[in-house]
Amino acid sequence: GSDSGEGAIMSNDLFASDFKAAPYWWDEVPRPDLPRNDPPQQAEVVIVGSGYTGLHAALRTVRGGRHTVVLDAEAAGFGCSTRNGGQISTSVKPGFDQLARRHGRERAFAIMQEGRNSLRYIGDFVREEGIDCDFGVVGRFHAAHAPGRYEELARSVGTQPKGLEVACHVVPRAEQRSEIGSDLYHGGVVYESHASINPARYHQGLLQCVLAAGAELVPHCPATGIERIGQDFLVQTPRGTIRTRDVVIATNGYTGPLTGWLRRRVIPIGSYVIATEELEPALVDRLIPKNRIVSDTRKVVYYYRASPDRRRILFGGRVSLSETDPRRSGPLLHGAMSRIFPELAHRKISHSWCGFVAYSFDELMHIGRHDGMHYAMGYCGSGVGMASYLGMRLGQQVLGLAEGKTTFDGLPFQTRPFYSGNPWFLAPSVLYYSWRDRLAR
Repeated sequence: GSDSGEGAIMSNDLFASDFKAAPYWWDEVPRPDLPRNDPPQQAEVVIVGSGYTGLHAALRTVRGGRHTVVLDAEAAGFGCSTRNGGQISTSVKPGFDQLARRHGRERAFAIMQEGRNSLRYIGDFVREEGIDCDFGVVGRFHAAHAPGRYEELARSVGTQPKGLEVACHVVPRAEQRSEIGSDLYHGGVVYESHASINPARYHQGLLQCVLAAGAELVPHCPATGIERIGQDFLVQTPRGTIRTRDVVIATNGYTGPLTGWLRRRVIPIGSYVIATEELEPALVDRLIPKNRIVSDTRKVVYYYRASPDRRRILFGGRVSLSETDPRRSGPLLHGAMSRIFPELAHRKISHSWCGFVAYSFDELMHIGRHDGMHYAMGYCGSGVGMASYLGMRLGQQVLGLAEGKTTFDGLPFQTRPFYSGNPWFLAPSVLYYSWRDRLAR
């Protein structure tokens, strides 16, 4: 971006007078104001992290009769659980052939199946628990950013692995306007079962389930140390030490020095999002006529949608080589959005924010135990469905239930030499993939 005075004036004009450098979702669902009790001295399960993973695990363990305490360094759900774009897919990034080369056909099939399971699970969960969170199976329009990418997408629809077929259909460029008010793309595919959600309302509903079931939640109370004492753990916090039988690490993109082994295995990546000021309904109807969620075939991806009330466009993606300030990322995202939707070029930004997702070196999510502690993380940008699903499975694993088994159990959780949690290679990778995206034919 330009740092000249002129560029700065230009970009300041893009911010609405009531602009907030905070998630749009927090306007309606602010971070919950929970009592700041000290943690108890004893528990059966201590969970570090109060996002989707931690709360789904807690719901299982507390309903399974275990005294469960959830700690968070910040307010409940402060991380990406309330900062994401609210898009839910079948979650697994690598394709079947790639997975089959790495893990054999049988396991590849089962891994893909887990992605389907996660999508089904979140729909069932929201319905069974009666969580009011604008959940809808709206379908995803996945747009081709180059003609060659369209050919690949169209081929993939016709050659889905047997037994893993999903409902989808090809939309050629000539019919693209029925899905999106843009001529930038070269057609695309609609995945009919993908869903959207209001992530903050979903998190709030999940939190209420967990508290109603009897778990203790201690916000603004980081775990600062974990020590093994015989069969138990001592979890240190600034407000006292908890002795517990089981520890669950549910920190995903916010994994820190407390668990160095895990920190070396996840790559925190900032995901940046803006919301536009309120738009007239007719404009939103032109831009996203079927209320789909939208993404495209770039490796450095954009994802966007209408807000649940269809008054704004929420537009997310990766716009800078290194982590940056939402006031700087906002105008860059606005520029990308305006290339797709020229009609939005002069519309202002009401919110600009960032949340950290966690990638893994094999682009798969991981669940397991290390040093006796349970963990699930590395959702690679598909955390709404997958963190919910694997959090639930993690809770079952803590309870020792057979149904807690997943296909991801025992997958090697890779790191790289000299990697300690600071992704120095991110900038060169983003540069490389952006260059590849631009060269795509």
